[in-house]
Amino acid sequence: MIGWTLRDGVATIAPLLVQPIAPADVAAVLAETAAGPPLRAKLDVAGPETQDLVDMARRPLAVRGQDITLVPTWRGPFDVHMAGEVLLPGHGARLTSTTFADWLAAGAP
Repeated sequence: MIGWTLRDGVATIAPLLVQPIAPADVAAVLAETAAGPPLRAKLDVAGPETQDLVDMARRPLAVRGQDITLVPTWRGPFDVHMAGEVLLPGHGARLTSTTFADWLAAGAP
């Protein structure tokens, strides 16, 4: 998302609340669901922890040694309609086990 607004070492990013899920966890849930009986319902799946998107963006930049200034703002692709818990999983969602910190420590791309 940083690349969408990056100009001269500065990027704007919405202060969204998200619950990131590791790609390997998505693949495991997808494989399990595909091999199981029909659900006949939507499957709400997410990672184990709620995160602030701005903080999430800063952490990989630090690990990679990238010097990009992030400016939290609701002006851009995501506006105030995305504030609060809009992007968080619903009640009864299946939560996976890999945290964002674990994913990052494992050498996330």
